[in-house]
Amino acid sequence: MWFPLALITAIFWGGSDLFSKMGTNPKDKYSHLKMIIVVGSVMGIVGIAMLFMNLSTFDPMSLIKYLPIAALYIAAMFLGYIGLRFLELSVSSPVCNSSGAIAAIFCLLFLGQRMLPIQYFAVGLIVTGAVLLSVFDLKDENKARRFRGEVIEDKYRISLIAVLLPVFYALLDALGTFGEVVLLEGDEPIVSETDAQIAYYLIFLLCAIASFIYLVVIKKQRISIKEEREKGFAALCETAGQFFYILALADEDNAVKAAPLISAYCVFSIIFSHIFLKEKLTRRQYGAVAVAVAGIVIMGFFDA
Repeated sequence: MWFPLALITAIFWGGSDLFSKMGTNPKDKYSHLKMIIVVGSVMGIVGIAMLFMNLSTFDPMSLIKYLPIAALYIAAMFLGYIGLRFLELSVSSPVCNSSGAIAAIFCLLFLGQRMLPIQYFAVGLIVTGAVLLSVFDLKDENKARRFRGEVIEDKYRISLIAVLLPVFYALLDALGTFGEVVLLEGDEPIVSETDAQIAYYLIFLLCAIASFIYLVVIKKQRISIKEEREKGFAALCETAGQFFYILALADEDNAVKAAPLISAYCVFSIIFSHIFLKEKLTRRQYGAVAVAVAGIVIMGFFDA
């Protein structure tokens, strides 16, 4: 069951990536905090509903056990939302999209998970396609920015920030994925799938509350629901993706396959942009998508 779950996750997160880009204003220095608030609010609503539905079985200690994993994921997302404000930081995409490959390496080295030789080849295609697509997307966006005459400060183009942000994102996300596999695998997991879902949603809600207090109460900033519509759609997709993500990683011995596939959600983001926003793809983008899709098809075939 890991393959359809991982594929559904990638599709939802592709939608989240699309709407996050649409809803991010490069001129709004608090845009990343608004994303945390909106995403955390939606997750909080779902988490509270799930908590009441599973009140008799939920272990409160799951919040403590899952806290390090949630902290890694949320920190990575925080860095990602900051990066959305600056085009040059979107060079982070190729590195960020390699986090699934890094997590797979961790599973191979420390958990003894294995794949067929053809599946290693498929993972290579998926990661290669995602990275190439990100590079091509970056170059096209750079041309568009220059055409519009937009200028980004040097510190966001060539500084240590621009170098370390994607590296930290990839490592944090990969460590979060690996840690989650450790918590969820086995006949008697440290945290159940449902408890992990609830814990993550509630912890994200606390981050949203903290961000709201800082932004609205301390900084006196205004948040308009109407203006944050795209962020709301991104939050819905992110929340749905997270639900299937945990189920995919909980499939014992298959996290090593699921993680790289899920990290290629940028492929679906590009496809959605082409379908719904009528954005034209270049030949090289079509080629990168084809490479990644070929890897996904091979993974699905050999899983079946």
